[in-house]
Amino acid sequence: MASEGPEYIPLLPGSPRRLSPQAGSRGGQGPKHAQQCLKMPGPGAPGLQGGSNRDPGQPCGGESTRSSSVINNYLDANEPVSLEARLSRMHFHDSQRKVDYVLAYHYRKRGAHLAQGFPGHSLAIVSNGETGKEPHAGDPGDIELGPLDALEEERKEQREEFEHNLMEAGLELEKDLENKSQGSIFVRIHAPWQVLAREAEFLKIKVPTKKMYEIKAGGSIAKKFSAALQKLSSPLQPRVPEHSNNKMKNLSYPFSREKMYLYNIQEKDTFFDNATRSRIVHEILKRTACSRANNTMGINSLIANNIYEAAYPLHDGEYDSPEDDMNDRKLLYQEWARYGVFYKFQPIDLIRKYFGEKIGLYFAWLGLYTSFLIPSSVIGVIVFLYGCATIEEDIPSREMCDQQNAFTMCPLCDKSCDYWNLSSACGTARASHLFDNPATVFFSIFMALWATMFLENWKRLQMRLGYFWDLTGIEEEEEHSRPEYETKVREKMLKESNKSAVQKLETNTTECGDEDDEDKLTWKDRFPGYLMNFASILFMIALTFSIVFGVIVYRITTAAALSLNKATRSNVRVTVTATAVIINLVVILILDEIYGAVAKWLTKIEVPKTEQTFEERLILKAFLLKFVNAYSPIFYVAFFKGRFVGRPGSYVYVFDGYRMEECAPGGCLMELCIQLSIIMLGKQLIQNNIFEIGVPKLKKLFRKLKDETEAGETDSAHSKHPEQWDLDYSLEPYTGLTPEYMEMIIQFGFVTLFVASFPLAPVFALLNNVIEVRLDAKKFVTELRRPDAVRTKDIGIWFDILSGIGKFSVISNAFVIAITSDFIPRLVYQYSYSHNGTLHGFVNHTLSFFNVSQLKEGTQPENSQFDQEVQFCRFKDYREPPWAPNPYEFSKQYWFILSARLAFVIIFQNLVMFLSVLVDWMIPDIPTDISDQIKKEKSLLVDFFLKEEHEKLKLMDEPALRSPGGGDRSRSRAAGSAPSGQSQLGSMISSGSQHTNV
Repeated sequence: MASEGPEYIPLLPGSPRRLSPQAGSRGGQGPKHAQQCLKMPGPGAPGLQGGSNRDPGQPCGGESTRSSSVINNYLDANEPVSLEARLSRMHFHDSQRKVDYVLAYHYRKRGAHLAQGFPGHSLAIVSNGETGKEPHAGDPGDIELGPLDALEEERKEQREEFEHNLMEAGLELEKDLENKSQGSIFVRIHAPWQVLAREAEFLKIKVPTKKMYEIKAGGSIAKKFSAALQKLSSPLQPRVPEHSNNKMKNLSYPFSREKMYLYNIQEKDTFFDNATRSRIVHEILKRTACSRANNTMGINSLIANNIYEAAYPLHDGEYDSPEDDMNDRKLLYQEWARYGVFYKFQPIDLIRKYFGEKIGLYFAWLGLYTSFLIPSSVIGVIVFLYGCATIEEDIPSREMCDQQNAFTMCPLCDKSCDYWNLSSACGTARASHLFDNPATVFFSIFMALWATMFLENWKRLQMRLGYFWDLTGIEEEEEHSRPEYETKVREKMLKESNKSAVQKLETNTTECGDEDDEDKLTWKDRFPGYLMNFASILFMIALTFSIVFGVIVYRITTAAALSLNKATRSNVRVTVTATAVIINLVVILILDEIYGAVAKWLTKIEVPKTEQTFEERLILKAFLLKFVNAYSPIFYVAFFKGRFVGRPGSYVYVFDGYRMEECAPGGCLMELCIQLSIIMLGKQLIQNNIFEIGVPKLKKLFRKLKDETEAGETDSAHSKHPEQWDLDYSLEPYTGLTPEYMEMIIQFGFVTLFVASFPLAPVFALLNNVIEVRLDAKKFVTELRRPDAVRTKDIGIWFDILSGIGKFSVISNAFVIAITSDFIPRLVYQYSYSHNGTLHGFVNHTLSFFNVSQLKEGTQPENSQFDQEVQFCRFKDYREPPWAPNPYEFSKQYWFILSARLAFVIIFQNLVMFLSVLVDWMIPDIPTDISDQIKKEKSLLVDFFLKEEHEKLKLMDEPALRSPGGGDRSRSRAAGSAPSGQSQLGSMISSGSQHTNV
C-alpha cells in the first residue's frame, strides 16, 4: 500500500495552509467545479474505503493520482449548472450521490484587501471558478479576501475539524465556496453504502427480509365484516401505495452485514429509505466530537454554540411542483395536508415512512381521538336536544316564570338595588334546564367510560402499529448528553481544580469519553435549580390565582357600578359575565405563552442530562402551569362562586364595600356553561388562527426580508432556481411535538372535566380537530423543515397525563352534579318533602325568608318601586325563618341535602371507577390477532433462517461437486464441515430465537 505513492485528500474549507501547486497544474483544462486538495502521504485516512463512489469527472490533484475515497467538492455558486444537475435537486453536483443531510452556517468576512500582509490566510478565487492557483499581485480577476475576526476564525477552525471528523467516519461532504463578503453556506452530507450498513447494524435497525407472509383475519365472520367495511370506506381511503396491499407483510430482522443473504437488496441506493438514511447520518453527527470546541460532543452542541446555524434532512422535493413526477411529500400534500380531503382517513403508514415513528404515532393518536369524539358528540347533542324538548315540562322553571307566585327577592346590592320579582329571571331558569337535567348525569357517566374506552383502544392501536411498523422489541437507544449539561460539568471540573481553563481542557482531551458515561452533577449541584423551580412554580400558580381574584374583584365592582345607573341596571349580570369571560380568555392566552417560556427556562436551569429527560420535565412543568391557567376560572365558577356570600343582614364583603357575587337564580351551572364554552372556543379559534397560522407566516416573512437585506450579493440565476437545501432552509425549524400534544391535552380536559355542565363540548372539539388534523399536516408538509426520524414505541408521558385527567374528570363531574347543579336538591325534595311525589313547590322550598327590618342601616333600597310595603323578602338558601327559635341558622333540609350530595359523590365515583376497571379488564391491551401474528412471526423467522442456511451450505458445496475428482474431497469436506455447519446453524437458530423472544 505504501508503494502507491502519495494520496490527495480534500483540504477542509478555509484552511490557512496554501494549496498544493500541483492542484492547479492543469490550468484551464480542469473541471469546471474544481476542488481544493491537500497532498498527504500514504493511501488515506483510516476508515475511508470505497473509492468506487468517487466521481471520475472531478479528479483531485494530478490525473495520475490515485482517487480519494472521500470526495469534498467546493462549488462556485455563481457558475451555471448543467441541466442534468438541475433536474436532480436531491443529489450532489454529480447527480449520483444523494444528499442525506445538510448543515448550514452563516459566514462573514471583513472588507476585501490585498493578502500580502496575511499570506497564510489568503484564498484565491479565480473568476473562471477554478481554485488552487497561487495568487499573484496585480493579476486581473483575482479577488483577495481578508481574514476573519477572532470569533469567526475560531468558529471556522471548529467547523473544519468537525467536518474532517465526519469524513473520517466515512461520510462524504460537498459545499460551496465562500466567495462573497458574507452569506450562508450549506454542507451537504452523503452516507455511502458502507457507512449505512455499519450504522444500521450498530443501531439494530429492522429491515425487511426476503420472506413475505399473509396476515390472516380471525375467522370467516371477521373476514366478511372486514371486507364489507373496507368496501364501504373505500371512498374515504387516501390514494397512497401503502393502502393498496395490507394483507402481506415482510418478515423483519435487525440489519447485519454477516447475514446479507437474508435481505432482499435489489439496489443499495434505495434499500434504506430517505428517513432511515437521514436518521443514520444524524446519529453520526450526534456522536462526532470536536476538540477545538472544548471537546464538544455532537452537532447539537455546535448549534448551541452558534458554530452551525441549522442541521436538517431534506424534504423529498417540492410539494406543489407542476411536474408529473411524484414524491412522498407531494403525495402527502395531495392526500393528507389539504383541507379539501378532510373527510379522508390519514395515510398513517406514509406519514410514518416520511416523518418517522414518533410523529406517526402523534397523528395516529390524534386521528383516534378525533374519531372517538364522533359518538360522544352524538350523545351530547341528544342530551342537549332532550333538554330542549323537555323545557316546557320542567316544573321548577315554570314556577319561576309564573308571575302569580310573586316571589319578592331581597336586593342584589346595597342601597341602589331594589327588591325584585323572581319571575324576571325566567329566561335564565329556562336556559339552565338545557344543561341541568337528568340526562346530564347519564352523559357524565358515559363520558367517564368514554375516556377509559379511548385510552384502552389507543393502547390496542399502539400495539397494532408497533407490530406493523416493526417496533416490537426495539431497544432504547443510548442518548447523548445535552450541550448545557456538558458545559455545566466542565465548569464544575474547572472550579474543583486550580488549573487554568486551557490546561484543564488539554488534560481532559482523552477523558471526554469517560465524562459522558457517568453523571457528574450531584443533587447538591442541582439543588439551586430545584429550589428555583419550586419557588417559581409556586409563584406562577399564585400569580394565576391572583389574576382570577382580580377578575372576581372586577366583576364585583363593575356590577356595583352598573347597578347605580337605571339604564344599565337591567343588563348587569349579562354584561359583567361576558366581559369577565373575555378578560379571562385574553389573560389565559397571554399567560399560556409566558408559562411555556418559563417552563422551558426552569427546565434548563435544572440541567437534565439527556434530551428525553429534558422533554419529560418540560412537559410536566408546562402542563401543570397551563392546567392551572386554563381551568382555575372555571373551577371558581363551578365550586366557589356563590358559596361564600353570606345572607341578608350578614353579607360577606370585599374591601369593606362590595358584596361577594352570587349565582344567578337558576344556579351557577348556566354561567359555568358560558365560561367553559367561550374559553374553549376562543382558545381553539385564536390559537389555531393566530398562533399556529399567523405567527409562523410572519416569522417566515420577517426571515425572508432579513435574508434579502443581508444578502446584497445574491445571484439572480440562483435565486430564480434555488436548490432544495435553500428552500428547506427558509422553512421554520422543527421544535418538537410538545405544543401539539399540549393543545390537545388541554382540550381533552375541557371535554371530560366539566362535561356535565356543557354537553356540547365534544361537538366543538370534533369540529376543531377536523381542522386541526389538516392544519398540523399542512404545517409539517409545507411550513416546517423535515424533522429527524425518531423511533419510539409509544407516546410516552402523554399517556400518563391522559390517564390522570380521565380519573380526575370522574371526581370533578361528580362534584359538578352534586354541588353546582340542582340535581340532588330536586331528588331530595321529590322523594322526601313533596306531597305528591312531583317537583311542584320546589322553588318555594329552596327559598328562605328574611325580615327586611333587620337589614343593616344604610343598606336598605332607596326609592323602592314596589307598591306595597315589603315585610319579608326571599333569598336562595336553606335557613330557618325569622320566626323560628334559631332564626337564619341552617335548616335540617340543608344538612339532609349536604349529606345527599356527599353520598352521591362517593357512589358516583366508585360506580364509574368500577365500570372503568371493568372495561379495562374486558378489553385486552394487545389485540388477539396481533398476539397470534407475533407468535406466528417467531416460528416463520426460525424456519426462514433454517431454509436460508441450508441454501447457503448447498451453494458452498456445489463448486466442489462439479470439479473432476472432487467427489471424495467434497464428501470429506462436507463431513469435516458438518460440525461447524451445525454449530453455525445452531448459532443462527439461537440468534433468531433471541430476536423473536424480545
